[in-house]
Amino acid sequence: MAVQTTSDHPRKLAGYDFYHQILGSPKLIVAPMVDQSELAWRILSRRYGAQLCYTPMINAKMFSPPAAHAYRAQAFNTSCLEEGSSTHDRPLIVQFCANNPSQLLTSALAVQDHCDAIDINLGCPQDIARKGHYGSFLMDEWELIHDLINVLHENLSVPVTAKFRIFPSVEQTVAYAKMLESAGAQILTCHGRLRTQRGQNTGLADWSHIKAVKEAVRVPVFANGNILFHEDVEKCLRETGVDGVMSAEGQLYNPALFAPAPSGNPSSTLTGAHPPHADLALEYLAIVKNLKTPTSTSAVKGHLFKIMHPALGRETDLRERLGRIRGSNVVEEYIEIAKEMKQRMERDAAEAMKGGQLVDDLITIEPTTGLRVLPHWLSQPYFRPLKSPTEALKRAFSPIPSHEDVKRARLSGQSAVGDTDISL
Repeated sequence: MAVQTTSDHPRKLAGYDFYHQILGSPKLIVAPMVDQSELAWRILSRRYGAQLCYTPMINAKMFSPPAAHAYRAQAFNTSCLEEGSSTHDRPLIVQFCANNPSQLLTSALAVQDHCDAIDINLGCPQDIARKGHYGSFLMDEWELIHDLINVLHENLSVPVTAKFRIFPSVEQTVAYAKMLESAGAQILTCHGRLRTQRGQNTGLADWSHIKAVKEAVRVPVFANGNILFHEDVEKCLRETGVDGVMSAEGQLYNPALFAPAPSGNPSSTLTGAHPPHADLALEYLAIVKNLKTPTSTSAVKGHLFKIMHPALGRETDLRERLGRIRGSNVVEEYIEIAKEMKQRMERDAAEAMKGGQLVDDLITIEPTTGLRVLPHWLSQPYFRPLKSPTEALKRAFSPIPSHEDVKRARLSGQSAVGDTDISL
């Protein structure tokens, strides 16, 4: 097929030149998440400290046909002049999954003028990726992966990047990363979990693999995995030496994950922001309402269930109303539920703190994980308690766990909507 080559464009920057001069040296990154890292969510995330965002994963096979107007409008809508725009949505990396270099290149060429780079999903572990033969199920086909990366490297006006999962051995993970680099990837995101670590078996991401990758390659490296609280960001940067930290599920439950605690912070133990979740829900819905670009009902509903999760277990009538909402023009219905939640949470907070208690006084410890549980009106990470520490530790993946790691190893992750590649 005829392609447009990089000779038709000004020289594109690579590696650290690209990372610094185009992306602005980001350290706080929102992961690509199917039906969850859409435009409205990216705008909200940037308000709370995110420095780089990825689109949801787009299927190149479905996006590449010229007649695929409906899928293109749903996956990456440029007709409203908001997605990928310099005023609303930069820096931005568009992610594709693919197993065909020609389809991938056709898709990437269609969006390269609306983003800063194209990322290839090599990490999705879900069954739909197995059936579609993409994501982490390409991990053993290094020649194909090399071709997928290289065709973009040679023919796009923007850089190509790659997000991948680890192998059982550090040596194989490092060799894999170096192959991705040699193929032309200008940033590598290492998700420190095996392909088999998903759903109930998510367990702990292994930062030692990420550190080894960082030390072995010459391009910037982002770390993905184990980010629940704000302080985990600095810990990850310090222990792995990476250039940036990416969050998926942790940021979905608290979109203010990357924001430091505000001045006058009422807690001495929380270094990050944990705003009232109903306020975050209303702010997100206001963004959805004001955008010209449509936001899918499934994305909105998924976000509201996650943001307000700490209280929906007790406010069961609101949970049921939220679940019953159907249709395409239902933002006002969502807003009414979020407003009612806000009133109830303000009532509960006033009652709980009327004796002069501080937030610290109301924080408890979940017994099977050792992790903090904040008052139910505040945004916070979600984790599913396990039946026993023994069961939890069997699910963990960490060769030399520290005391804090053992607590994190007792987690079982909850996947997001559909085939989302989600990590804690």
